[in-house]
Amino acid sequence: MVTTAATTPRAKVRRRGERSPLASFGLHATLIVTSVIAVFPVLWVLLTSLKPAKYANTADFVKETTLANYRQLLEDTEFLAWFANSLIVAALTTVLGVFVAATTGYAVSRFRFPGKRGLMWTLLITQMFPVAVLIVPIYNIMATLGLLNSATGLVITYLTIAVPFCAWMMKGFFDTIPAEIDESGQVDGLTPFGTFWRLILPLAKPGIAVTAFYSFITAWGEVAYASAFLVGDENLTLAGGLQKFVNQYGAQWGLMTAASVLIAIPAGLVFLFAQRHLVTGMSAGAVKG
Repeated sequence: MVTTAATTPRAKVRRRGERSPLASFGLHATLIVTSVIAVFPVLWVLLTSLKPAKYANTADFVKETTLANYRQLLEDTEFLAWFANSLIVAALTTVLGVFVAATTGYAVSRFRFPGKRGLMWTLLITQMFPVAVLIVPIYNIMATLGLLNSATGLVITYLTIAVPFCAWMMKGFFDTIPAEIDESGQVDGLTPFGTFWRLILPLAKPGIAVTAFYSFITAWGEVAYASAFLVGDENLTLAGGLQKFVNQYGAQWGLMTAASVLIAIPAGLVFLFAQRHLVTGMSAGAVKG
């Protein structure tokens, strides 16, 4: 029996981007597993903070739910003082970091001056040293200047971390803004700083958002410098304060998890505020270097 081409069933041709049922199942299963892995630690911390201390190391997540950990944290510890200290340090680091990084990035992007290449190399090289190497010399400098155990010294220290990276990023972002805008500002009689403040800065909002977010997170979550430079319960930031809940005999998981939940709130709010600019700012800042 001869089968003609007209009667031969034709194989289904998938359109571009169309997946087979098996591939679609595998993709969705992978996404679900990945999402569970990502969410589980956060969910564990939240549920543990709502459990009595005797159930802290058990899997009884919904047994005897209570807010006792939060009440004890706020009433019986110096958490509010630590929180306020961290908020002040992070806010100052963010404001100063954005200003210094933006002005540095704009100057390097637009002007030619002696030592420009050396400055950019210096900013880049400073990112290569780990905290363990820098903590001793920075400690000695702060001790000489009398800035140990103070918010000012900690802010300056965090600026040494945030500004080099942010200046490089802002420089790349300013490179994407046409120089003709600067020329139009000069024609209108604006000074270089006036051009930067009135014309360029409003166009740099995505880059500023990324810079502010990075500076805030640097100061909010840093541990090593805060632990080494600050003493006394009333002067500690959250990084040093949380270490009070861990000793040689064990850890107070209820207080630690409750504190972790409260600490995550400001970082989450800053992220929500900056998130619409994060992708644009980071991609634009990476176009040119």
